[in-house]
Amino acid sequence: MTLVTDLETLKKLHEPGMRVFGLDLGTKTIGVAISDGRLSVAGPLTVIRRKKFTNDVEELSQLAEEHNVCALVVGLPLNMDGSEGPRAQASRAFVRNLEGKLDLPVVFWDERLSTVAAERAMIEADVSRKKRAERIDAAAASFILQGALDRLSNL
Repeated sequence: MTLVTDLETLKKLHEPGMRVFGLDLGTKTIGVAISDGRLSVAGPLTVIRRKKFTNDVEELSQLAEEHNVCALVVGLPLNMDGSEGPRAQASRAFVRNLEGKLDLPVVFWDERLSTVAAERAMIEADVSRKKRAERIDAAAASFILQGALDRLSNL
């Protein structure tokens, strides 16, 4: 059963050494980032090329098992005024569809401008345009997850 929860509950559920995934859900890809076992640092892990929902969940499940993941932080793409548009609704639908397929709690995290921030950081690091295109989704997921981890450390 997938449980949508908050950061306070996630902190209580976390056991030392367990990690958290950050997800940047796109229409063609899912950017995946991973935390360290102390929930202090996030880094990009991989990009899942979206196929069918069941295949995407299977790949996500295998990655979660391999990396000892205890929860997911899913980017919620809100509009600049804070309202939810079609992309936010699609993210919520993705999480609803996880129920019964992936037994991990989920926290939604406001992802406004995460892709912009990731792209700027990659440009500053002089990453080529081609490599940026390949890595941007995982980097955006890392920004999403790091924001949640920073908030978690202040709880």
